Amino acid sequence: MTYRVGIDLGGTKIESAVLDLDNNVLFRERVATQSHLGPEHILNQIDNIYNMASESIKNESHTLGIAAPGSLSKKTQLLRNSNTLCLNGLPLKLKIEEKLGKKIAIENDANCFSLAEASLGAGKEYSCVFGIIMGTGCGGGFVFNKKLRTGPQHLSGEWGHSTIDLSGPDCYCKKKGCIETYISGSGLEKIISKELGDKTSSADFLNKDNFNEKEQRVINNFYRYFGIAVSNVINVIDPDVIIIGGGLSNHDGLYSKGKREVYKNIFSNEQSTPIIKNILGDSAGVIGAAIIGI
Repeated sequence: MTYRVGIDLGGTKIESAVLDLDNNVLFRERVATQSHLGPEHILNQIDNIYNMASESIKNESHTLGIAAPGSLSKKTQLLRNSNTLCLNGLPLKLKIEEKLGKKIAIENDANCFSLAEASLGAGKEYSCVFGIIMGTGCGGGFVFNKKLRTGPQHLSGEWGHSTIDLSGPDCYCKKKGCIETYISGSGLEKIISKELGDKTSSADFLNKDNFNEKEQRVINNFYRYFGIAVSNVINVIDPDVIIIGGGLSNHDGLYSKGKREVYKNIFSNEQSTPIIKNILGDSAGVIGAAIIGI
């Protein structure tokens, strides 16, 4: 195969990219997911953007990988745990293969992000990498020696749905107090709305220059929950590095105040785990998808 094609199926956009064998990006394009129009529309959007990518290399031979929200059950092959809710319960791999007329590899989007950063990005000098996404939701991926560790239940890295407060907010996964309900973009926006009566986006809120007393309490709690959530990962697997992706990864406070909160909760008096920003940006998911392609 001369080329590798990746498709990143996100909640708001679907992106494709074409890589050559030296990992140079030759083509990138995006279309809107428009998930409110249902699964068949999403499949048509995937087909459209795949055809664009294929035509960019004159339909020459290539591998294809898909990054998707959630994961496929190893028992049923049905998608589960996706925050694009209309896709849950579908045999997504089979449906995409039927639509495109091509065999694919499919993997969780946070796993694809983590693999890309571990292979080509901020984690390429490290053996044991844990990548976390703080975007609309919270996901994670565990990479050891440039290989994904997915686990027998395909749950490895599902960091966002660990409970940190049994009496916390309801999560779409039917549990309460998941990490995602506190430090994802959507979770923080719900807290801002409830505590402050404000419709400010999470990114705009975090980037404010000055906070009043109520706002300061909200952002202090955001850092506190971030510290608890990330320190739990470090206490369990002690990775060589934590890499943060997603829209909230651009918030500088995570790498100063947030990191201090993490270090306060690590079960060690020699806290040294690097907590760093991704370097592939929003390309990481689609690059990871291209890497896993078959």
